[in-house]
Amino acid sequence: MFTGGYLGKLLRVDLAREHHAIEPVPEAIFEQYLGGRGVAAHYYREELGPAVDPLSPANKLIFFTGPLTGLPLPATTKFQCATRSPETGIYLCTNSSGELGPYLKRQGYDGLIIEGQARRPLYLAIAGGGVEFRDASDLVMLDTPAAIEAVRADGPGADAAVMAIGPAAYSGVRYACIMVGDRSFGRGGAGRVMAAKGLKAVAVDRRGEIPVADRARLKAILPVAAKNARETKRTHNLFGTNQYTEVMNELGCYSVRNFTTGVFEGAATLSKDYVTRHYKDRSAACFRCPVACAQVCSVRDGPLAGAVSDPEYETVGTLGGVCGVSDFAAIIAGNQLCDEYGIDTMTVGCVIGYAMECYERGLFTREDTGGLEVRFGDAAVMLELIRRIGRGEGFGKVLGKGFRELARAYPATAPYMMHVKGMAFAAYEPRGFYGMALAYGTSSRGACHNVGGWTIRDELLTGDYDRFALEGKGELVKRLQDTRAYIDSLGICTVVRSSMGFTDSPTGDVLLAATGVDFTPRLMAIGQDIIDLERMILVREGITREDDYLPNRIYTEPLPEGPARGRILTREMYDVMLDEYYRLRKWDRQGVPSGRAQEGAREAAG
Repeated sequence: MFTGGYLGKLLRVDLAREHHAIEPVPEAIFEQYLGGRGVAAHYYREELGPAVDPLSPANKLIFFTGPLTGLPLPATTKFQCATRSPETGIYLCTNSSGELGPYLKRQGYDGLIIEGQARRPLYLAIAGGGVEFRDASDLVMLDTPAAIEAVRADGPGADAAVMAIGPAAYSGVRYACIMVGDRSFGRGGAGRVMAAKGLKAVAVDRRGEIPVADRARLKAILPVAAKNARETKRTHNLFGTNQYTEVMNELGCYSVRNFTTGVFEGAATLSKDYVTRHYKDRSAACFRCPVACAQVCSVRDGPLAGAVSDPEYETVGTLGGVCGVSDFAAIIAGNQLCDEYGIDTMTVGCVIGYAMECYERGLFTREDTGGLEVRFGDAAVMLELIRRIGRGEGFGKVLGKGFRELARAYPATAPYMMHVKGMAFAAYEPRGFYGMALAYGTSSRGACHNVGGWTIRDELLTGDYDRFALEGKGELVKRLQDTRAYIDSLGICTVVRSSMGFTDSPTGDVLLAATGVDFTPRLMAIGQDIIDLERMILVREGITREDDYLPNRIYTEPLPEGPARGRILTREMYDVMLDEYYRLRKWDRQGVPSGRAQEGAREAAG
């Protein structure tokens, strides 16, 4: 049926036996779930039971590319990883860009499933249709840049794609990430799972080709995509995602001091213009992307001179706003530390912000913190806590456990944990955007602005929705989630996809050129099927309606200042949106999908 886009095979690696096998992927699975996120969720559902310990050998790392991953189009580099999250204790799908997904397809595989637990530290070298299990004993505690460099020097080639974990994963940080070059599988702790398996890195050779059904058709689409991408480049290339910092603060909806307010008096030194003038070196791009939205910044003088990184909006909002830190040099340094240790910047910022509030409230003492005065606005303390978390030392070891474990150990501090299902908030104040509140609550992996649905465009940039209205938000969030689900399954960047004008129909044209099959009429239905599948997994793992609620602070504490002063989203108000959302999804009042959705999943399973 498919004449391109797919390879029809996955590579299964058993670390315990140091054995690999190549298995067919039935076309019916691609027909129902496209690839990427959808197919990864399918294999998760089939192979991981509801009681699997995230850090046990029974957990798996399930990587899948999409039919567009690696094609000669802008930003076709995304691939997905499904696993049981050690941070949240439930299903996780996390994504990354970079060369590794495209190179995996060049090697002839749509997916890679890693299972078991190695008997010695290992890294994998994938090349020429085979897998080598190489000793990684000398690499274990290297930071991620050093590990990637060492693996490239020893691996299948200097131009191989490498994903690796850093010291934080071995130190027990439950939100440790997997770095893919300078990109990452950031949220949910996939890096910690990789460390528990004894796997330091995976290297994939670049050689090989990806089949395309109609190269002439694809070539005709490329100029339109490139033109639209250049239009987007004007703002994203100049300022990146940090262009939203000023806007959020001016609206009184920024992520400030652990979400106690929406206005940050120090936002001016975090703004796009200030950062561009004082810190920006250049713009940088993901593999094969003409937009180059990453803003590489460096600290040129002072005690942090020499620090270099590319902080995104979310990182600035969490290491900066959530922690009350206005020193952008410290954010550059903090982001660099997180990349080197292999830590999710968003979660670590929210965890440190929580610790700062609890310390100021007297719930943590200097004895707890190892002598640190953990107060809002202290950039040096923020950086020191990142180091201690990355090394698993003292109070850092405690904070590295994530919110679920912290709530068990320190129940009196639970009201100050800003998370849903164990995953920390993104850098948007949900009392200022009611759609984002619903997105946080209903996201399959916790309080996520991506998987949950980025409502900011519709609630602010286009003005299509009143951000403080309740009606219509269930429909908005459902539509955005369904759209994001199929995009994540294609293997394309959502930012560049929308900027290229690839709505459902043009995306279908690209898919037709790639695969030989017209998916256009079914794309949104496929997205809905993926969301239903993920919800069925969560229900099996014990998730109910109660888990779709936000922390009580959002329901009981009005925003104290700024343009959104006095705004609150009560639980009753939230229920209006949640009920609409469930109704449109045809889930019952507890959030359980209908028989139709369950039957569809069974059909895909064969």
